[in-house]
Formats: sequence, C-alpha cells, structure tokens
Amino acid sequence: MPDDSAEPQPAQDAAYPRIINAGRGGIEVRGRRDGGMDDLYHQLLKASWPQFFGLSAAAFLVLNTLFALAYWLDRGGVQGLGEGTLLDAFFFSVQTFGTIGYGAMAPRDIYANLVVTTESFVGLFSVAVATGLIFARVSRPTARVMFSNRAVITDFDGRRMLIFRCANERANQILEAEITVSAARQAVTQEGYTVRRMHDLQVVRSRSSLFALTWMVMHPIDESSPLYGADRARLTADKVEVIVVLAGIDETFAQRIHARHSYMPSEIVWDRQFADILSIGDNGQRVIDYHRFHLFQDELPTEGAS
Repeated sequence: MPDDSAEPQPAQDAAYPRIINAGRGGIEVRGRRDGGMDDLYHQLLKASWPQFFGLSAAAFLVLNTLFALAYWLDRGGVQGLGEGTLLDAFFFSVQTFGTIGYGAMAPRDIYANLVVTTESFVGLFSVAVATGLIFARVSRPTARVMFSNRAVITDFDGRRMLIFRCANERANQILEAEITVSAARQAVTQEGYTVRRMHDLQVVRSRSSLFALTWMVMHPIDESSPLYGADRARLTADKVEVIVVLAGIDETFAQRIHARHSYMPSEIVWDRQFADILSIGDNGQRVIDYHRFHLFQDELPTEGAS
C-alpha cells in the first residue's frame, strides 16, 4: 500500500498483514510488472538454492530434449545413432552439450554438424551464465541479524520507552551499523480518505561504529512520539506496524548489508523487562547467553526449579 496515497481503501479486519514480509505474511501486489524474462536474472538471484538448482536442471533437460528431437529427425546424419530411439539422441545431445564426446556417435552430414555447432554454442553460453549466477549468489553478502521476537513498552531510566534488541548471529563484526525505526499506521484525512502513513521513531542511539554482539534499541515515548498515549487496542485499531531496518558494512566482504524486521501490536508487551543475557563466567570472561535473548525477566526459571 503506498504511503500517503489518497485513494479510498476498503474496510479491513482487525487482523491485518504486515508490510515487512518476515515469513509470516506479506502483501499481494496486483497490476505491477514483476517477474518474467525481463527480470529473470533478479529472480534467479533471489530464488532459494533448491529452486535455483531445480530451474537449472529443468532448463538443461528442456534444451537437451529439443536438440535430441533435431538429431532424431535426421538419424542417418549421426553415425552410431542409426535407427536408435529418441533416448539415444538425447544422450548424444547431452554428450555434445557437455563437450564429452565418447566417440560412439558422431555427426557425419551438414545438417547434423550444423545442429552440433548450434548446441556447442548454446552449451558454452549456458555454462558461462550458470557459472556467473552461482558466483553472484555465493559472493553476495547477506546479514544474519536476530531480532527479539517481542518488543516492550516500559519505564527505563525515568522515561517511557519502546525497547527491542538485536544481535549479530555471525562471528564477525558489522561496521558503521545504522538502525532506523518507523511506525506505519492507518489514518483518515480531512476528506475522509483512508491512507497509510510512515512516522519516524527517534531512537536513543541510532548508530554503532562496531556491532559485534547485541544492541538494545530504545525509542523514547514522549509528546512528540507517534506512540504517545497508545495502548494495544489503539495500536490495533490504527493498524500500526513498527518497522526496523538495520544496515552496515560486513567486515568479511567489505560490502553493505541490510536486515529488517517488524513488530505488530500483538508482539508488543507492556511493563516487562528483558532478561539479562550478559554475565561474567567463573574464568572471568564475559558470557552472552542467547538462550535468554527472547525472554523477559519474569520468564526465567527460578533457581532450584527442575
């Protein structure tokens, strides 16, 4: 849904999909040119590895089947094929496509040689494209940032705060990390149009020169905050979604990476405290317990409990 659009929107239920697609919903987009052959490269980069290899295998089989049909139509033009089946022509195509050439079958007329020439070019081109795609997928840096599965609105250091935390799941560092927090909410204009607006949420510390372990992100809820005076019922009625975007430079690849997350009203709790995950071990070293990362203090097991 576009921000600040002035188009009337149909009434929606209280349960609404999130803008940030974190595997738990998303938005169906209609009327936009998305996909197709003109965007095939981008789709192949975004596809999962099983999807990528499945599409590659399908393309390999289709191409070889087409060339097998061409050879089979001129069976006398391929030495060793003779009255062979289409399957024999398919395996001859595979050998030609992969530049294998066992020698049992070989072209012997102009038609077969022209088909072999065409398939050799297509094979070399396909291998180059597949190699480039695999290299681009492997070398593309991705972020592995974990966000707490709930946020909390509570008093902290004498102020009302929206608090959540994030952690770098990789054993490296994110340099010059920056975090932006926004609130998407539904509003009604003076003309009666329902629109979706984005409001920036200022945080206590929006930048970390070295993000290696964890980061507690806090937004003060004062008179200037869009969340001022809101409770869960109000957040749900306004269809509020707190959107988080974290960006930085991966020290391993020296390239910029991004991570995103969002919190719906059902994922925001009131007046609770995150469990402490930092402690000092018996050997004097700092210990970070990620088992407590998503827990609140009142959810920790009591000492001596089984």
